[in-house]
Amino acid sequence: MTTRITVSLPEELVAAAHAAVAAGSATSVSAYVASALSEKAGRETLAGLLAEWVEELGPPTADEEAWVEGALAEMGLGD
Repeated sequence: MTTRITVSLPEELVAAAHAAVAAGSATSVSAYVASALSEKAGRETLAGLLAEWVEELGPPTADEEAWVEGALAEMGLGD
């Protein structure tokens, strides 16, 4: 199910959405915006989960952080 809403956006974001459609990386402006909102919601959900873990278990140790950074680097996702 979808719901139609009206939002106001900065011109540069609207231009980016139209450019994504023109380039074929989005099927429509609505699909582009829905994808962006979905990604943001996912990041916020993940951030909430991580915050809960830190509250429950404490912050990660230096060794744990190093392991994560190494694993991300191996996947090409590191800084």
